Amino acid sequence: MSPRLPGGRYGMTFVLIPGAGGEAWFWHRLVAELESRGHAAVPVDLPAGDDAAGWVEYTDAVVAAAGDARDVVLVAQSMAGFTAPLVCDRLPVRLLVLLNAMIPKPGETGGDWWENTGQHKAYAELAAAQGRVLSDEFDVVGVFFHDVPDDVTAEALQRGGPEQSDTPFTQPWPADRWPDVPTRVLVGRDDRLFPLEFQRRVAQERLGLPVDEIPGGHLLALSRPRELADSLESYPATFG
Repeated sequence: MSPRLPGGRYGMTFVLIPGAGGEAWFWHRLVAELESRGHAAVPVDLPAGDDAAGWVEYTDAVVAAAGDARDVVLVAQSMAGFTAPLVCDRLPVRLLVLLNAMIPKPGETGGDWWENTGQHKAYAELAAAQGRVLSDEFDVVGVFFHDVPDDVTAEALQRGGPEQSDTPFTQPWPADRWPDVPTRVLVGRDDRLFPLEFQRRVAQERLGLPVDEIPGGHLLALSRPRELADSLESYPATFG
């Protein structure tokens, strides 16, 4: 049963799937924000460091974490765009929210997605337009944490980079279609990894959907939890 809110309304249940590295910690600021508003939030840990784990095992982990949750709002960060549609066949998902997410095609591997979508070109063009010089070594702080509060960034860096196996990136996406579930594409207009115009194009080409944008970069759950919660709260009412 969803939590009861003042005025007789019921809170929502948000199941939160992290991106590469698969750590539930990524969601901790958003979880606090959602729970303060009377909602249930289920952050998922994925077996990202396990070379034996691929899309099936990631899907199993989400389903296990969700338990008996009903009327789920499923939120997929970045790489989780490959996992979340598979979850929709196994959980009662009311709404799927793609958050700065990779949107796969049937049979496409996680590794091929980058070239197929033209991500690197868009990424490099945005860096050039902003006067940022790209180097051979990926700038984790500059690309991911440029808008995250300093104390949160320090905590993330102290925790160390989570392990991410290459296994999912070698596996074709196993679904033959997008699930018949209402889907929204929510993006940070300041995302440096997946630039705004790039996300608009991919969402239109692959799903025929527009994007909803809010301020912030790739890690919105860490940088803008309040604004992100506002957007997530506004969605389910659209679908009755």
